[in-house]
Amino acid sequence: MTKLKLGTIPDDTPVKLSLALPAALYRDLIAYAEALSRESGAPVTDPARLIVPMIAHFMAGDRAFAALRRAAHSPPPAPPARGSAPSREPG
Repeated sequence: MTKLKLGTIPDDTPVKLSLALPAALYRDLIAYAEALSRESGAPVTDPARLIVPMIAHFMAGDRAFAALRRAAHSPPPAPPARGSAPSREPG
């Protein structure tokens, strides 16, 4: 059978979350949106739209998390070849 170059298509269906932010954090989010609007010249009309890129940026920059993801996705070690003698280490 031919092996196709395209693998399994991941499920990228968005997941809707509902959460409550502390008032101080929401005020900071609004202030960030205002600062971003001034800096970019494009108005940020809904500060909540900043949350997804902020989380994505945070996770992309977390080196410990990246190392854990790499370790979790690395293939398991290959089993010993058939017919090879088991190693005898001094006990």
